[in-house]
Amino acid sequence: MTELATPPVEEHTGVTRISHWIGGRTVAGTSGRTSPVYNPATGRQTGALDLATVEEVDAAVQTAKQAFESWRSVSLAKRAELFFNIRELVHARREEVAKILTSEHGKVLSDAMGEVTRGLEVIEFCCGLPTLLKSDFSEQASSGIDVYSIRQPLGVVAGITPFNFPVMVPMWMWAPAIACGNTFVLKPSEKDPSASIWTAELLKEAGLPDGVFNVVHGDKVAVDAVLEHPDVAAVSFVGSTPIARYVYETATSRGKRCQALGGAKNHMIVLPDADVDMAADAAVSAAYGSAGERCMAVSQVVAVGNVAEPLIDAIKERIPKVKVGDGMDPSSEMGPLVTKEHRDKVAAYVAGANAEGGNVLVDGRDGAPEDGFFLKPSLIDNVKPGMKAYEDEIFGPVLGVTRVGTYEEAVRLVNDNPYGNGTAIFTRDGGAARQFQFDVQAGMVGINVPIPVPVAYYSFGGWKASLFGDRHIYGPEGIDFYTRGKVVTSRWPDPATSSVDLGFPQTR
Repeated sequence: MTELATPPVEEHTGVTRISHWIGGRTVAGTSGRTSPVYNPATGRQTGALDLATVEEVDAAVQTAKQAFESWRSVSLAKRAELFFNIRELVHARREEVAKILTSEHGKVLSDAMGEVTRGLEVIEFCCGLPTLLKSDFSEQASSGIDVYSIRQPLGVVAGITPFNFPVMVPMWMWAPAIACGNTFVLKPSEKDPSASIWTAELLKEAGLPDGVFNVVHGDKVAVDAVLEHPDVAAVSFVGSTPIARYVYETATSRGKRCQALGGAKNHMIVLPDADVDMAADAAVSAAYGSAGERCMAVSQVVAVGNVAEPLIDAIKERIPKVKVGDGMDPSSEMGPLVTKEHRDKVAAYVAGANAEGGNVLVDGRDGAPEDGFFLKPSLIDNVKPGMKAYEDEIFGPVLGVTRVGTYEEAVRLVNDNPYGNGTAIFTRDGGAARQFQFDVQAGMVGINVPIPVPVAYYSFGGWKASLFGDRHIYGPEGIDFYTRGKVVTSRWPDPATSSVDLGFPQTR
């Protein structure tokens, strides 16, 4: 393996250089290509990210491959003990990494703390590893024969993660993967990469052996190198649907196991009997939290019957009270978007809504802070299928309202949509809620809960174009994804009873 030089911590320009992590240490990129990292609240460049070559991805994979044989042999008890150490370190230093998230992603500090906490839940789940990997044993399945099952790690596995949750989503991947005995290569987003290096340093401090967790930064060159590498056994991905489809097809065509979570268009149905104030609070929180940069954000409220007018009035009343500002300011409730390009793309949906038949009730372009990549909350009424604001995953602080006459029409909207990530219903009617969870075609359903992200001991994932693969992420399905089953049939007979028998084995 080629020796890679350790980079300086900071360049003379004052812009921090962010490099790879391979074999338990920081290693400099050799491609000569970098990508800028910004503070979204100020618009100023704060980092220069090394972009990996194919050879650097190979170096990370080979390092992980070498570490696998010893790591897979570590006892479950020792791995569980290590995860308790990891849990304690993350918990103690969660504010530290939250500030890193805010400085590169832009989300407010309280939201960043929430992200770390939800990721920590998956680490805590993995602390129960000895129980999670228990299998079955059948004594005397046949005369003198016992049959039992075991689950074993895959080898080197990789994660390709998005910008919107640079700590939590990687935790959803590396925690169960490493706990199960695999070694891991992470390719994080180029937009906010520093949290991945913080994670690598913390895992080393916790006692994780060198080479078990590696980070390579990069663009499509690095992604393709991961997907095509013959020594990568499985790939986990979270991002947009077009890229998820590409990742899944490329990985599986090369014989890899793959779970690729794609985009969403999450509907929140409000029935006429719903508590309007509660529904309005939920809609504002779920649409504008993290500036709408969540795959589980509510982007479309479906108002059924005569609830539309009072609900819209209640939402409009709350929007001016949302304080938009620098995420480091404790009084801010919503920060900037991650980049200028993304801010401008989101603003274009608001700009074009009226021409398509919508009605912009609140225009988030008005009065937005001029420094940084800010856009205030927007509200668009009369959004219908066929309009760009309805069809696309906007991924920003834009909430659309669609009016329908009946429950059946509302459910049809959700089920006809190509996405099937999450959905929610607000009602006081238990029968209607139960019928909704039966009728709706989505992987995660909230009943009077706007963002139904499952707790760590269940699994996260959508249906339809929101998921490519047959396993959801983290929880029990995550353990299944990062292991493969083996069935052992065992007999310890008296040699004197051994004989040749060419017939098909029978269980008698």
